Amino acid sequence: MDEELHLTIQHAKLGDKEAYEQLVTQFKAPVYRFALGMLNDRMDAEDVAQEAFVKAYFALSNLESEYAFSSWLFRIVSNLCKNRLSKRAREREFQEEADETIIDRDTPDPFVKVSMEQSLARLSVDHREVILLHDVQGYRYEEIASMLHIPMGTVKSRLFAARMALRDELRKGDHG
Repeated sequence: MDEELHLTIQHAKLGDKEAYEQLVTQFKAPVYRFALGMLNDRMDAEDVAQEAFVKAYFALSNLESEYAFSSWLFRIVSNLCKNRLSKRAREREFQEEADETIIDRDTPDPFVKVSMEQSLARLSVDHREVILLHDVQGYRYEEIASMLHIPMGTVKSRLFAARMALRDELRKGDHG
């Protein structure tokens, strides 16, 4: 972390709103991209990104180390995305129960080529999360382990499994 960012975080922790606005400006694009990758919905991603920055602002004084800001922020975003996905699942279950005929909305047309976004969306939340954090956002295994509160070995095995699952999903689309 560069010294300027470290100082900005320190000032924001002390209540400097302009410093916090600088943090939002610096992190809004990667936070949005991560949320979009997790949720596969632009409006939900925007909502989660905004909510994450609001939550972070009010909890910033609890941040133990300025050096952990990025992983701390992405943990907030990750948790909000998981909550949003759980809510979607509950709503989908409720809707399916209400429908007289249940249509399998998750089965793609076998003649339509599946895109990377669609393939990512079909992965489990845990797999999507590690691929986005490591392969898209560029976080190291140790940072991801810290963000997700899981052992580094679990990060590595989850990333391997996620890549295999993504490869399989992409191959399904190639045969269409």
